Amino acid sequence: MTRPKILLLGEIEHAHDAWKAVTDAADVVEPKATNRDEFLAECKSGAFDGVSAIYRTGESAAITGNVDVGFLDALPKSIKFICHRAAGYDQIDVDACTAREICVSNVPTAVNDATADTNMFLILGALRNFPAGMAALRRGEWRGSDLALGHDPRGKILGILGMGGIGRNLADKARAFGMQIRYHNRRKLDPEHEEGAEYVDFETLLKESDVLSLNLPLNPSTRHTISKDQFAIMKPGIVVVNTARGAVMDEAALVEALDSGRVASAGLDVFEDEPKVHEGLLRNDRVLLVPHLGTYTIETTIKMEAFCINNVKKAALEGALITIVPEQRDLEARLLEGRDV
Repeated sequence: MTRPKILLLGEIEHAHDAWKAVTDAADVVEPKATNRDEFLAECKSGAFDGVSAIYRTGESAAITGNVDVGFLDALPKSIKFICHRAAGYDQIDVDACTAREICVSNVPTAVNDATADTNMFLILGALRNFPAGMAALRRGEWRGSDLALGHDPRGKILGILGMGGIGRNLADKARAFGMQIRYHNRRKLDPEHEEGAEYVDFETLLKESDVLSLNLPLNPSTRHTISKDQFAIMKPGIVVVNTARGAVMDEAALVEALDSGRVASAGLDVFEDEPKVHEGLLRNDRVLLVPHLGTYTIETTIKMEAFCINNVKKAALEGALITIVPEQRDLEARLLEGRDV
């Protein structure tokens, strides 16, 4: 029998044993290209003909570019699965994939703990005004001459915008610090998943939160969900934390809200135009900045790789995915029905 073929875009950094199970059962090809034009030309040359599934990392976009219409048009028709080694998949045009009946998977649970840990670190640091104290210390000023007192988390209202796996994990951690949890989602969660968190509408979440945490995915409908109009109705002195994707918030509007005092402080792990960071954020000592380290641990990288590897293995060997992105559930059902599964 002909062995299935998998296209590897990026590197396997840690989960080598799991990857060996793939290479034992399938042929793996890797691009020789060093930029997008070369990659598209390599696709069109027939180098990847017969490949059914792609394993890709976010870092591979530095060579291939995002998975957009041009990328998809260059692929051989044999490719039916793209397995993305990350929770966020804004690099992938899911609608364009769906139109071509290419199924997309991500790693929706492997990152929950690490991202929520980072989230909690940013909440505590921003609430306690630690970044300003740290900046003063590095200037040789000990606490500085005008360091404002911070705030304790206990009793504060934590508003979570996007109560998926990471949001729920964060809520668990925040409860240990005595925070009150409110959330807004597209849909209210079942009571067993709320664990006492209070569902409120979007405007109420903005008006009444002491800390606002952004945990929603980035897609065309969520871009700049938080911008000038939203900052205007927030509680004066609110703390804003973002570990989702930078572009769910308008960075220029955040800088303006920080400068006016509407937002007291912020904790950011993601940025709108990474790796570039808005100058207004860099110069503001009340902003705790982390260079997208939310999942940057050995343990979580292994979990992410293993999850994605299992998806690509099932795709190549069985023609199905363990998980599919939510936008494609109808496509999955249609394809399964067509196969009489």
